Amino acid sequence: MNKEFAIIETGGKQYRVSEGDIITIEKIKEEFSTGDKIVFEKVLMTDTESDSKIGTPYLAGVKVTGELVEEGRAKKVTVIRYKSKSRYFKKKGHRQPFMKVKITSVK
Repeated sequence: MNKEFAIIETGGKQYRVSEGDIITIEKIKEEFSTGDKIVFEKVLMTDTESDSKIGTPYLAGVKVTGELVEEGRAKKVTVIRYKSKSRYFKKKGHRQPFMKVKITSVK
């Protein structure tokens, strides 16, 4: 088991990743197709068995690469606005797009 990991930032969220992990992230604006390589350059921290490195806020020269496994949309979330006694009722649905990425290397 590989105990090396990194903490990356993408889509306004932070993820703890190791080589071989599959993570679900917010959709990235660039066009990707299944199997394309994605590089995450906003690395906040890396940790190996021997040492840890913490960025201020990011580590320079450290990259995490991954491969796009799947693109899709999450299950529907229903949003309801309601005000009692005033006949006000609005119902909307929303499906958030996502990407599944398999982490291939932490360098």
